[in-house]
Amino acid sequence: MESKNIMIVGVGGQGSLLASKLLGRLLLSQGYDVKVSEVHGMSQRGGSVVTYVRCGEAVHSPVIDKGEADIIVSFELLEAARWLEYLRPGGQIVTSTQQIDPMPVITGAAEYPTGLVDAMRNAGAKVDALGCLALAEKAGSSKAVNIVLMGRLSHCFDLPAAAWDAALEAVVPPKFLELNRRAFALGRDA
Repeated sequence: MESKNIMIVGVGGQGSLLASKLLGRLLLSQGYDVKVSEVHGMSQRGGSVVTYVRCGEAVHSPVIDKGEADIIVSFELLEAARWLEYLRPGGQIVTSTQQIDPMPVITGAAEYPTGLVDAMRNAGAKVDALGCLALAEKAGSSKAVNIVLMGRLSHCFDLPAAAWDAALEAVVPPKFLELNRRAFALGRDA
């Protein structure tokens, strides 16, 4: 049973908690020992947040140290770059290309950095950057970026599609299930 360390990073209010619950539920259903951390950071809208999901034969701690993440899932481009030092050499980044200005950019004290995808690739990361916001809107809600990213992340696991769907069904309220299924499929198939 292969161990994996996954970091889910973004900005408060983007749905990282639901994404980590979905991933944790999925991995538990497939027989993995799973540890999921609480959200760390400013979980109110606008602050940087991170959750850890670790799985394997036996996992003793949810914490991922620098250089240990196999995968970073990022809801926002600058957040992917911010957490890059946690990625192991040759690790995978799955990121939305969405850009949300942090406070220094909003106040005019800094500019949003350019060339982030190239910089991450030049640092040795494999980067899968996708316009997740547009796909979420196509699915029916801009709030479904998290599930679009989970669809994209599904390529990093050799797990049956039915297991992903069962996990979605377990964590998403019934009235939003079909919208989230569309979002997942759009992310997976993009």
